[in-house]
Amino acid sequence: MPLDGLMLSRIADELQTTLSGGRVDKVTQPERDEILLLIRAGGQNHRLLLSCSANHARAHLTQTNKKSMDPPPQLCMLLRKHLLGGRILAVSQVGMDRILNIQVESMDELGDYSTKTLTVEIMGRHSNLILVGADGRIIDSARRVTAEISRVREVLPHLPYQLPPAQEKLDARFADEAQIVQALSKGAAQTLDKAILGALSGVSTQAARELSYRFMMDEKAPPEVWTRHLAPIAHDLKRFFETLPEQAAAVLFSQNGQVGDVTAFLYQSRPRQEQEIVPTMSQALDAFYAQRDRHERIRQKSAATLHTLQTALERCEKKLSMQLEKQQEVAGREQLRIYGELIMASVYAIPKGAKTASVVNYYEPQMAQIQIPLDETMSAAQNAQRYFKRYAKAKAAAELLVGQIAQNEAEIRYLQGQLVNLENITEENELLEIRQELAAQGYIRREQTKNGRPQKIPPTRPERFVAPDGTEIFVGKNNVQNDHLTFSAMPEDIWLHTQNIPGSHVIIRMSGAEQWPADETLLYAARIAARYSKARHSSQVPVDYTHRRYVKKPSGAKPGFVHYTHQFTVYVEPLS
Repeated sequence: MPLDGLMLSRIADELQTTLSGGRVDKVTQPERDEILLLIRAGGQNHRLLLSCSANHARAHLTQTNKKSMDPPPQLCMLLRKHLLGGRILAVSQVGMDRILNIQVESMDELGDYSTKTLTVEIMGRHSNLILVGADGRIIDSARRVTAEISRVREVLPHLPYQLPPAQEKLDARFADEAQIVQALSKGAAQTLDKAILGALSGVSTQAARELSYRFMMDEKAPPEVWTRHLAPIAHDLKRFFETLPEQAAAVLFSQNGQVGDVTAFLYQSRPRQEQEIVPTMSQALDAFYAQRDRHERIRQKSAATLHTLQTALERCEKKLSMQLEKQQEVAGREQLRIYGELIMASVYAIPKGAKTASVVNYYEPQMAQIQIPLDETMSAAQNAQRYFKRYAKAKAAAELLVGQIAQNEAEIRYLQGQLVNLENITEENELLEIRQELAAQGYIRREQTKNGRPQKIPPTRPERFVAPDGTEIFVGKNNVQNDHLTFSAMPEDIWLHTQNIPGSHVIIRMSGAEQWPADETLLYAARIAARYSKARHSSQVPVDYTHRRYVKKPSGAKPGFVHYTHQFTVYVEPLS
């Protein structure tokens, strides 16, 4: 999600309306590159988050109250000194650039009021938070930039603050159509999205593709097409920027119930049902980053579990390789028995001390002579008994290996399934359910509370989807959910699972009257099953489906394991 100039213009307007005249009551620093200001304005408390993270630089109001680093870093103490008790005079954007200025009037050590500016520069790995004094000089910044780091601009205390080098792009809000035509003409050899990106300030690659789609019904309209419509495109661009304040303030782009993107206006190139208009850009960004932070937190907390599963899986795969190799060795055990019987049939014709025995092979139609290796220190009868013992040992090993290989393959499938479950979870409690299951299976130590009892976990719920015809579809995200979902379903419900591929259980809720759902619904559910499986990045994934009544759990089976019959198979692309 690129936070471009269009988005920042929305944010600046929101912050100016909400915070202007407010008082800075608290300053905290939750992360090395993140500041949180508590501002009292309009009779309410507002949390303003300012981040100069290289990957997630942003500025917006948030409902999340993060704990400050302990002890407070130097930047936090500096901002407390200069901003606490100060009054927000204005919040503004520099042109259409990704630079936000927050002007704060506060009292200095001498009791005099002065205006300081907290500048947020949102520029990828060059992002920064800079406090500038009333004299225009830098007081300090989150990242100090020396001449060794940048020959273009230094950011150091006591130096005059300078804006980053300006790009030669138009601010379409104040340009006329002739200027837009002239700017677009410079990119006449490129696709329309790239021409817009190079001509207009504040437009991201994503927004440029949307504008290209709006004007030419093609996100990357070729130059030989769009250059013939240069004047109408300039007119439409001018009109777009004039009417932008009247359009939806913020849009959440969601897919499968997950927030995937934030945009400053509705995208015609995307399905309307996947776009949700929200009142403010801050709310949209807060929802997006709250989900991202939750996923990151789950990823970090699941790292140890992931390592345990991968280690156990590697051990099982190594064991299976050795077992298969041993199985190959004992595969020729029948020859040992035949050798023993042929020696016994000619026991009196084999002299003692012979190294080989040339005997008739009665097991072949041609009854040809066969050479059998012997231990010259043993008699013929003893050699025969030696072959019989080797045969019996190989036979016992082969019978034992069959069970061991089957058990090992089942464990590998179980571990692979748990790895898929780790990728599917979206809540911390779902991770705890997996860990409790692994403890019960002996893979990790059982986690207990202070009173020595197992930790109680509130029940988690499977993911819910709605098919185009309104039919409900549910998918389990771990084995606890899979078992509950499957065996709480009605017999007439449809059960789906990827064929011979670790994955989640999927249920299509049936009303009871229909034997089968609509084809469109069935294919949609099959694509969900493929998405929540090990084959999520594959194509043409086989998915089995049957009525729930034909799904059974074998006695003593591991969680999530079932047998099913009367199935049909469909091949689908996983849901993106």
